[in-house]
Amino acid sequence: MINILKKDLYRYNEKSKIKLLSKKEIKWLIYFRKLQYCNNKFLKIIYYFKYKKMTSITGIQIPVRTKIGEGFYIGHCGRIIINPNSVLGRNINIATGVTIGQENRGKRKGTPIIGDNVWIGTNAVIVGNIKIGNDVLIAPLSYVNFDVPNHSIVIGNPGKIIKKEQATKDYINNVI
Repeated sequence: MINILKKDLYRYNEKSKIKLLSKKEIKWLIYFRKLQYCNNKFLKIIYYFKYKKMTSITGIQIPVRTKIGEGFYIGHCGRIIINPNSVLGRNINIATGVTIGQENRGKRKGTPIIGDNVWIGTNAVIVGNIKIGNDVLIAPLSYVNFDVPNHSIVIGNPGKIIKKEQATKDYINNVI
């Protein structure tokens, strides 16, 4: 757990530990990771209540059972909703207002699988049993309910795919 949390915090590029630990989204992330990996029942109860409090304060609604790789970066506090069955890879950047959810019927019934090094912009919506490749930038306000290949940018509603090598260059920093 400590190793994963260190990799998450490394992504924030904050030299001052005091400044880093004063951010609400960081506090939420710490309790999220502690709760995911804690085996001590007493500590788990304490972490659970602190996690729930930080969820209420930050508006970040990501269930503890959600699979998220190391290097997870939350840009700002604010409404972020992720379905617990979604899978997120390494070095994911996520902005305020993002929804990663489930489709309940049709050919895309299910939840997304998101690859590594993906930048998800403000108010983007990603839904359904779809695969988002590696090195993908999803622009703000985009609606994605289709597979996205590696090295792509998705923009708009309905989303349009633009192939681009190094799509997340200068968007995702401190890659682990």
